[in-house]
Amino acid sequence: MSGKTLRIALGTGLLGILLGWGIGFKMAPNTGLPIRVVADYVHAVLQADRTFYAQHVVERMEAMLIVNATENWREDRTLPLPAQFFKESSRGLQVRGKPFRYRLVSLWPINQDNAPESERDRQALEQVMTYGEVAEQEIELGKRKYYQAIFPDRAVSRACVNCHNAHEKSPKRDFKLNDIMGGLEILIPLE
Repeated sequence: MSGKTLRIALGTGLLGILLGWGIGFKMAPNTGLPIRVVADYVHAVLQADRTFYAQHVVERMEAMLIVNATENWREDRTLPLPAQFFKESSRGLQVRGKPFRYRLVSLWPINQDNAPESERDRQALEQVMTYGEVAEQEIELGKRKYYQAIFPDRAVSRACVNCHNAHEKSPKRDFKLNDIMGGLEILIPLE
């Protein structure tokens, strides 16, 4: 075997090893769930809990004339409204150093804390309201990158519809069951 043939064989062998390694690296199994799947799982749990609370706690207690859900639930010693239950659950989930969060957001918020935080968020929410589908994007807050998913938030109980339609601060008063009232925003840090 000549020196030239040996160099070609070694070069080809080395190239084959590098290509094989590169292909194997690209085809290696992923070690985690795609972020959209994580957001879908989180949304499913949140939606199930909130729907259960609204339909089987608030509506049932009010129908039995035991206790009502009110905006000033702490002072009045009543049940929190479903939106407040949701907000308090989110606060309880906050862990120092773990900036995962979720919240309700609306184009017609009774509480201004539930308004879109930026024009970009408003446009994403308008897309959700128009098409009834999840809007997702990568955003930056405080020099950190997040995956943001805004899911359609439908009126799942009479308690939601009645509160929004009757509230003195409500900018929209013609909601019906199953209407999209806003969005459920989930933020997951990308780092």
